[in-house]
Amino acid sequence: MAMVAQHRESSSGSSINKHLDNGKYVRYTAEQVEALERVYAECPKPSSMRRQQLIRECPILSNIEPKQIKVWFQNRRCREKQRKEASRLQTVNRKLTAMNKLLMEENDRLQKQVSQLVCENGFMRQQLHTPAATTDASCDSVVTTPQHSLRDANNPAGLLSIAEETLAEFLSKATGTAVDWVQMPGMKPGPDSVGIFAISQSCSGVAARACGLVSLEPTKIAEILKDRPSWFRDCRSLEVFTMFPAGNGGTIELIYTQTYAPTTLAPARDFWTLRYTTNLDNGSLVVCERSLSGSGAAANSAAAAQFVRAEMLPSGYLIRPCEGGGSIIHIVDHLNLEAWSVPEVLRPVYESSKVVAQKLTIAALRYIRQIAQETSGEVVYSLGRQPAVLRTFSQRLIRGFNDAVNGFNDDGWTILNFDGAEDVTIAVNSAKNINTASNPANSLAFLGGVLCAKASMLLQNVPPAVLVRFLREHRSEWADFNVDGYSASALKAGSYAYPGMRPTRFTGSQIIMPLGHTIEHEELLEVVRLEGHSLAQEDAFTSRDIHLLQICSGVDDNAAGACSELVFAPIDEMFPDDAQLLPSGFRIIPLETKTPDSKDALSSHRTLDLTSSLEVGSATNLGGDLASCQNARSLLTIAFQFPFESSLQDNVATMARQYIRSVISSVQRVALAISPSGLSSGVGPKLSQGSPEALTLANWISQSYSYFMGSDLVGSDSLGGDAVLKNLWQHQDAILCCSLKSMPVFIFANQAGLDMLETTLVALQDITLDKIFDDPGRKALCGDFAKLMQQGFAYLPAGICMSTMGRHVSFEQIVAWKVLASDDNSVHCLAFSFINWSFV
Repeated sequence: MAMVAQHRESSSGSSINKHLDNGKYVRYTAEQVEALERVYAECPKPSSMRRQQLIRECPILSNIEPKQIKVWFQNRRCREKQRKEASRLQTVNRKLTAMNKLLMEENDRLQKQVSQLVCENGFMRQQLHTPAATTDASCDSVVTTPQHSLRDANNPAGLLSIAEETLAEFLSKATGTAVDWVQMPGMKPGPDSVGIFAISQSCSGVAARACGLVSLEPTKIAEILKDRPSWFRDCRSLEVFTMFPAGNGGTIELIYTQTYAPTTLAPARDFWTLRYTTNLDNGSLVVCERSLSGSGAAANSAAAAQFVRAEMLPSGYLIRPCEGGGSIIHIVDHLNLEAWSVPEVLRPVYESSKVVAQKLTIAALRYIRQIAQETSGEVVYSLGRQPAVLRTFSQRLIRGFNDAVNGFNDDGWTILNFDGAEDVTIAVNSAKNINTASNPANSLAFLGGVLCAKASMLLQNVPPAVLVRFLREHRSEWADFNVDGYSASALKAGSYAYPGMRPTRFTGSQIIMPLGHTIEHEELLEVVRLEGHSLAQEDAFTSRDIHLLQICSGVDDNAAGACSELVFAPIDEMFPDDAQLLPSGFRIIPLETKTPDSKDALSSHRTLDLTSSLEVGSATNLGGDLASCQNARSLLTIAFQFPFESSLQDNVATMARQYIRSVISSVQRVALAISPSGLSSGVGPKLSQGSPEALTLANWISQSYSYFMGSDLVGSDSLGGDAVLKNLWQHQDAILCCSLKSMPVFIFANQAGLDMLETTLVALQDITLDKIFDDPGRKALCGDFAKLMQQGFAYLPAGICMSTMGRHVSFEQIVAWKVLASDDNSVHCLAFSFINWSFV
C-alpha cells in the first residue's frame, strides 16, 4: 500500500511539473504579449507550424516553448469568448431592464384606467339610485373630452398654444388613460417581440399605440420618423411649408401631406397639420402632430378632386433615453379617415384600428428596429447589395405600384375611354418615359409612354396571405411569360417589340433568389428568374431568361389587419443600384367580417369564391380557421404597367385589357385548385387529379412501408380513422410521394416535406423529382432505381438537395419504397423519407 501511495504522489508531482512545463503558469512580458496579440489579431488559432515560425521570427519569444505558446492562444480565445458572452448578457440585461420598466409603466396605466372605471361605475350607480336628484355640474363624470378651441393659427402665438395643447393630449394617450387601449390581436408581448401593441376601443376615429425598445439615440429616431415618406409606404409626399423655433429648443412646423389610396375604388387622402418637436424636463424627446382647421395648403385645382381631407387627431412619438444606450419609444397614431367618402364595402378598411396599426404604428417601430440592426451589423444581405440600396428598391417598387393604382393627374395620368361600365380601367401617361438613369445613352427611342391596366374585385373566403403566397410560388398559373418578356424588352436598347414578334419558349419554371428581408420576415425582396429560350433557328441556343425584381409582404396568416402585396418589375440581369423600374402587381386588403345581409357595393361578376387555404394545418386549428374564412372577405387590386410607342398605343391597350382579364380568369381557376385545409374526416387535403383522397393515400403509404420495411412508419396504435393521416402529416422526417411517369412530379408531402422544399401543396405538383437533387443525388437515385422497383425499397446515402427557394438542404439518409394500392396491389407512386434533414 505504501508503494502504491508513493507511486501516486510521484505521478501527481510529475503531472504538476508537466503542467508547469507546458506553460500554464508562465509570466509574459509586455513586449511578448504585444507580439502575441498582433499574431492573434491575424489568426486566433495558429497551426503548429505557424507557432514555430512565430518563435523563429520573434527573438523575444525564443525562450518560450511552443506548447506554452499554444496554451497562451487557448487562454486568449477563452477570454475573448467570455468577453463576448459577458457583453451579450449585459445587452440582454439592459433590454430586459428597459422592457420591465415599460411593462411596469403599462401596469400603472392599466391600474389608473381601472380606478377611473370604478369611479365611473360608482357615479352611474349613484345616478341610478337618485333619479329625482337635480343635476349638478359638480357631479359630472370625471371623464371629459377636452374640446379643441379654435385658436388663431395665423400667428406664432396661436400656433404655440395649439402645439402645447397637442403635446398634453398626445402624452395623455401615450402614457395616460385618454384612450381605452386593448391589446392588438395576434401581437402578444414577449422577450423576442418587437414591442407592445394596442388599438383603440370605442373612441372617435381609429387609433393605435406601440411601445418598444430601440438601440438608437432619441435624436436619430426622431430624424428617421419625421422623414415619413422613407418608411410609410402610403405616403406620397410631405412638404414643410413653415418652420419657426419654439421654447425649450423645439420647433413648430406646418406640414402638408398626401397619402395614396390603397385601391382603385377610393380617393386618396391629404392632411394639413401642425408638428411640434420639443424636449421634456425629464430628458425625453417628443414629436407630436395634429390637424389644423381650415383649408390650409392643398393640391392644385386639377388634382384637388382626387383627394379627401382627412383629420389627424393628436398623435406622435415619445422617445426616452435608456441607461447604457438605446431608447424607449411610445408611438400613437390617431386618425379620422372620413370613411363616408368610400363605398360601403370599403368602409371597414377606413374604420379599422388594426389597419392603422399595421400600416403606420407597427411599420414605424419595425423600420427603426431594422435601421438599428443594420447599423450594428446584425443584418447580412445577399448579392453584395447595401441595406440602404435594398430599402430604396423596396420603396421604389411600392411607390411605383401606388402611382399606377392612383393615377394622379399631376403625374400625367389620363383615363383612356372609360365610361364606368368597363371592368378594367386603362390609364395612359405620355410624360413617363422609360430610360436607364445610370446610362442615358441607352434610353429607349420610343415616344409613347406608359400604359396601366388596373382592376379591383371583392374576394370571398380566401385569406390574403394564402393567396399572395400562391401568386408568388405558382406564377405559371396566372402569368403570361411572353407579356413579361414584352415588358422586360423595354430595358434593352433596340429590343423593343410587340408580343408575338419574338417567338420564345418558356419552360414555366422560376428561380427565386433572395436579396433581403425585414427582421420578422414580413417583407421579402428577391430576384426572380424566368427561364426561356428563343424559338428562332438562328439563335436557338440563346437564353431568353427574364429577370424580375420582386417584393412580397403580408405572408403571415396571423397578422391582423395587414394587407398582402406582390409587386414586381422587369430588370436587367446585372441591374445597377439606380435601375429604372416599372412596377406591376397585386394588393389584397382584408375587410372586416360583416353581417350576411349587408349589401356589397361591387357587382356580382367581380366576386370570386376562393377557398380558405393552400396548406394543410393542424387539426386543432381547423375549426377556428375554417369558421373565420367562411365569412372572410378581402379586396384584390391588380395593376400592370406596359411601355408603348405612340403608333402602338391602341394595340397595347387591347393587349393589356385582355391580359388583366386573363389574370382575373386565372384567379377564378385557382378557386378550383385550392380547397379548405384541415385533417378532419369531413375535410381532407386534396391532391392532384386522379390521385386517391388524402386519407386513403396515407393508409397506402403506411401499409406499404410496413410491408417492405417490416416496421411501422407512424406507430401501430394509429391504424384507425384519420389518425394515420394526422401522424403522417406531423412526422418529423420529410415524407414526399412522386408519380410514376416519364417525368415524375410530387403529388403529396407532409408538413416537414413542405417546409424542406419551402412550397405549398398546390405548388408541389409543379416540382419534378430530378429538380430537387444535385448531380451526386441524381446518380445515386438512378443507380438504385432498379433495386427499388425490384425489391420494393432502397436506401439512398446522405447528400444535398435543393428547396424551391434555392436553399441547400442536407440529409443523413433517404428511405424509398413503393406505395401499393390496397385494392389491386398495383404500384400507385413512390415514397421518399428524408431523415434528419436541415438547411445548410
